Amino acid sequence: MRVRPTLRWTPTEDLPPATTDLEPVVDALRAGGVLVLSGAGISTESGIPDYRGEGGSLSRHTPMTFQEFVSGAAARRRYWARSHLGWRTFGRALPNAGHRAVAAFGRHGLVPGVITQNVDGLHQAAGSEGVVELHGSLDGVVCLSCGRTSPRRELAERLEAANPGFSPVAAGINPDGDADLTDDQVAGFRVVPCAVCGGVLKPDVVFFGETVPPERVELCRRMVRESNSLLVLGSSLTVMSGLRFVRLAAESGKPVLIVNRDPTRGDRHARARVGLLLGPALTTVAGRLGVTVEEAAA
Repeated sequence: MRVRPTLRWTPTEDLPPATTDLEPVVDALRAGGVLVLSGAGISTESGIPDYRGEGGSLSRHTPMTFQEFVSGAAARRRYWARSHLGWRTFGRALPNAGHRAVAAFGRHGLVPGVITQNVDGLHQAAGSEGVVELHGSLDGVVCLSCGRTSPRRELAERLEAANPGFSPVAAGINPDGDADLTDDQVAGFRVVPCAVCGGVLKPDVVFFGETVPPERVELCRRMVRESNSLLVLGSSLTVMSGLRFVRLAAESGKPVLIVNRDPTRGDRHARARVGLLLGPALTTVAGRLGVTVEEAAA
C-alpha cells in the first residue's frame, strides 16, 4: 500500500503579503555574499512541474518513499519503469532564464554558492559553481548492497536493452523524474541489478522517508553561516530539509528574501516575499545590476 508522505503545508497564521518589489533582492545581490536556496519552482520554466502550486504534481502523484522502494521487487519495478520513461524527457530539460541568472550572479561574485533541493542538475548545466545538491541527483545510481555508484546513462542503456520497445504514453512527468504510468503499463518491465554484485540499484537521490546525509547538512549550515543573506527561489519550504536553513539564517540575523509565487513555510522569517515568476524576475534583477544573462542554448 502506498502511503502519501507528509508534503503539504497549510498556513496557520497571518503571513506577510507578497510584493512585486524587487529592490530588496537587488540590494542584497549588490552587497554580495548571497547564498541561493532553490526548489522545484525554479525549474518549472524548463518544463519540469513543481510539487505544489497550481497544477503541481502532488495533485495526481505520490512520490516514491524509501520504505516503499525497499519493500519489494514490485515497488522497484514500478519505480524504475516510470523513472526510465521519465528520464528520456527529464534528461533533455535545459536551464531556463532563472538558472542562467543565478549562474550570472555567481560569475560576477555576487552568489558564492547554491543549495538546491532539485535533482535535475540544471544549475550546473547553466554554469553555476559551488552547487550542493541537498537531495542528490538523478544523474547517478547507487547499489544498496556494495555501494558502487555509476552514471545514470549507463543504467539507461542497460534498461533499454532489457526492455526493447518500451514506450508507453505517460500522463505527465514529475519533479523527481517519475512518469505517470498505470500498473498495466509497467507490468512487464524488467529491472536490472548491479553489474558488479547483483544487488539492488537505487537512484542516488534522497527519497522521501530518507534523511539527508549529516555531512551534507553540515556543509549547507556552514554555507549559511558564511553568507551575508539567503535568497530562496521557487521553494515552498514545506519540508524541513530546506526550511532549517531559512531558520538558521534568520536566527543568525541574516536577511532572508523569498521569490515564490505562493506563500511559503518560511515567510514569517523573510524580509520580503516576491510573488513573481522566477525567470522574468531574476532577469529584471540582473538588468538592474548590469549583469548579463547568457541567452538560451539553441
